[in-house]
Amino acid sequence: MGTAQRTQRTQRSVDELLAEARAGLDRLGPAEAAAVRAAGGLLVDIRYAALRERDGIIPGALIVERNELEWRLDPQCDHRLPEAAHHDLPVVVVCNEGYASSFAAVSLRQLGLVRATDLVGGFQAWRSAGLPVEPPASH
Repeated sequence: MGTAQRTQRTQRSVDELLAEARAGLDRLGPAEAAAVRAAGGLLVDIRYAALRERDGIIPGALIVERNELEWRLDPQCDHRLPEAAHHDLPVVVVCNEGYASSFAAVSLRQLGLVRATDLVGGFQAWRSAGLPVEPPASH
């Protein structure tokens, strides 16, 4: 089989990759994510600063931008956050609308964080559900 044939067979769309990622997650709604946090789990907000400044933040959520996520939450990494103490830690990844967080949660699972998942609908769903949000700082 030629290289072009192998490449063609392995090409998948982002929608296919997203469906595959989500198939391995027990994704949570806003109320379920709030319950995980109340029980001692982590909500990890991976939105970039401009979105947090525009929309506010979830009180008590860890802010870890996507490009640092694996280093900050890997319990074996020297650069981990103190909260990332063990692999059985419940982690709910929050992005803006619930897309990037699915891929991020899968990445955390690959690091051994077996209870990592994400928030369906992301921050926007959290806010729409009437759950607590700290408004952006006034400029």
